Amino acid sequence: MNEADYVPIAALNQYAYCPHRCWRMFCAGEFIDNQYTLEGTGLHDRVHTLGSNHRGDTWQVRAVWLKSDRYGLIGKSDLIEEADGQLYPVEYKRGHRGEFDNDELQVCAQALCLEEMTGRSVTQGFIYYAQSHQRQPVELTAELREAAIATLAAVRTLLHTGQMPPPEYTPRCRGCSLYDRCLPQAAKKVSRYRE
Repeated sequence: MNEADYVPIAALNQYAYCPHRCWRMFCAGEFIDNQYTLEGTGLHDRVHTLGSNHRGDTWQVRAVWLKSDRYGLIGKSDLIEEADGQLYPVEYKRGHRGEFDNDELQVCAQALCLEEMTGRSVTQGFIYYAQSHQRQPVELTAELREAAIATLAAVRTLLHTGQMPPPEYTPRCRGCSLYDRCLPQAAKKVSRYRE
């Protein structure tokens, strides 16, 4: 597989959040910061300091590049932990637990890479939400794995075709930094006038 054919792990999260946003970021190369993205960037700048340490019986390593040739995935982990012989990917997010599954898909994709890279089974991961200072466990079930692989296939199709998904207004749009670019409510009104 050519390096250009690898899908960024973060693209699965973006696609599950909004296919149109994913297209804007990964096909059109558009990105605009807002309060939420700046807070997230600041958090990841602190987290992505390469290094390892022990916290009690848990070994932690930060900013490890992950790759899967089988799935064609690549990306940087926030934190990988090993405790009691088990590996756990830990993804950091700025807010608090969301109501959507896009963060879980990102953790699952990291686990798929870890499994291939280490030859070890990864059954659980975590999402650390900085606003609440809490970890949310992510059980890497067969259903979540299937959803991650299906999302990966959709992202790969999007990246290869470059075909823009139409914008759709949902509650997720309220915090999106690219809202002013896609204007989903305006697009909906225009399509009604054309009918």
